[in-house]
Amino acid sequence: MPSASCDTFLNDIEDIVSQEDSKPQDRHFSRKHVVPKVRRRNTQKYLQEENSPPSDSTIPGIQKIWIRTWGCSHNNSDGEYMAGQLAAYGYKITENASDADLWLLNSCTVKNPAEDHFRNSIKKAQEENKKIVLAGCVPQAQPRQDYLKGLSIIGVQQIDRVVEVVEETIKGHSVRLLGQKKDNGKRLGGARLDLPKIRKNPLIEIISINTGCLNACTYCKTKHARGNLASYPIDELVDRAKQSFQEGVCEIWLTSEDTGAYGRDIGSSLPALLWKLVEVIPEGAMLRLGMTNPPYILEHLEEMAKILHHPRVYAFLHIPVQSASDTVLMEMKREYCVADFKRVVDFLKDKVPGITIATDIICGFPGETDQDFQETVKLVEEYKFPSLFINQFYPRPGTPAAKMEQVPAQVKKQRTKELSRIFHSYNPYDHKIGQRQQVLVTEESFDSKFYVAHNRFYEQVLVPKNPTFMGKMVEVDIYESGKHFMKGQPVSDAKVYTPSISKPLARGEVSGLTEEFRNRLGNHLNSVPHTSAANRRESASSRMVLRLQRLHQDFALKMSVGLALFALLFALLVKVYN
Repeated sequence: MPSASCDTFLNDIEDIVSQEDSKPQDRHFSRKHVVPKVRRRNTQKYLQEENSPPSDSTIPGIQKIWIRTWGCSHNNSDGEYMAGQLAAYGYKITENASDADLWLLNSCTVKNPAEDHFRNSIKKAQEENKKIVLAGCVPQAQPRQDYLKGLSIIGVQQIDRVVEVVEETIKGHSVRLLGQKKDNGKRLGGARLDLPKIRKNPLIEIISINTGCLNACTYCKTKHARGNLASYPIDELVDRAKQSFQEGVCEIWLTSEDTGAYGRDIGSSLPALLWKLVEVIPEGAMLRLGMTNPPYILEHLEEMAKILHHPRVYAFLHIPVQSASDTVLMEMKREYCVADFKRVVDFLKDKVPGITIATDIICGFPGETDQDFQETVKLVEEYKFPSLFINQFYPRPGTPAAKMEQVPAQVKKQRTKELSRIFHSYNPYDHKIGQRQQVLVTEESFDSKFYVAHNRFYEQVLVPKNPTFMGKMVEVDIYESGKHFMKGQPVSDAKVYTPSISKPLARGEVSGLTEEFRNRLGNHLNSVPHTSAANRRESASSRMVLRLQRLHQDFALKMSVGLALFALLFALLVKVYN
């Protein structure tokens, strides 16, 4: 094996330092003549950055969230609960979509246009690089659709876990919670009713009394999402109503997929619930019943008439007929005939004079003939419903009706247009001009020119914008009417009823922050971060502390690395001089 040789033997690696190289003491001497350059810091900008972490920060509870809800009042109630929990945890609920870090999209699956809006909103959020959480009936019913892939989903019975889903989504994870809530194997109505919420209107409380239904309508997609009937216990619903009145609410809406079926799964009934609720409604406040299908109210007609006579219950009922053709109703599997619907309406009109009956009609259901449609036209002309929801049929994926032979699109549009023309041919309120009515004022009109109130029959009455009227019951004289409203002039010497001794919550303020909920979220919930300047300062201080902690950790790491390098250099120097 050849051997290597060299002229000079090196004792150590340091021996390769030549005579021309500077010695350590020389480098140390020259360092004294280096003048450090002072870096100027924009103090105001630095402090602003310290107080406001970047929008893509993964620290939970500091992001801005925009919530959009489509669909029924049940869906709106779910949206209010999700907003309340997120705000209670520290997230800021914003009405500015472009300013938000995360979009929470709460969908409706009843009709194609609603899902189209939902799909388009997802696409827009993705284009704007927003974090996305999906809720409502669309993802619950069909979570495997292509446009939902990779996105976080919270199921309709899991809204009490919205904070968890949002947290993980902000961290970049995809989470899906779609399970059903059960107690000893029995399906529950859904999330607890005492969760924090932000009411869209601080004067109106929406209470879901049950979820799901007992029907199997061939056109309905909501059943796939909400499932079978599951009712809340009466005592929980009464407690929720009491809490609402204590927070300044003056109007309660009872909602569900079918309020008439309430209690059949727990050995109770809708009248039993209503009699308990009217006991806790204060003077000047009102209760509005939600939609009920004809089959489940037939056996309670006498009791329902008595309840609708109660002075604190609106004489109003929403009873969908969908079609006046028994053939079509059979294909829909509605479980009643037109005679049943007429019996309900005629009985209530007789026992509760002036009652408002609202109804729904579907135009162009598969197999609907011209004769079937004409029967529906005759029903509308006979009853002249003051509130009529006309819907063109849309086949929903996965429903039996989607597989039936469809009515041509042009025919569906023509029938919808014809029925709308008939509906607008009569004015239901002309005969009420000159009447004196008591009305409850709860909101502002869309054009911001009037306050919106409702009379005993839940008919819309526009009144002057007097701030003292909001949330109050006042007397007005009706002087004008339109298709969907009346206008009333307040009576000068009329008594104004205040429904609650409690002041209503401010718009955007969180309702129902119980000690139990605070404990569940820990010390983070000492207050609602966005409701006052003090809370905002406290939130900013918390963020400053977190940022300083991170800076301290970075500084400690750099110091450790620096000390290690210094020790290594010192060891090398010792070897050189030895």
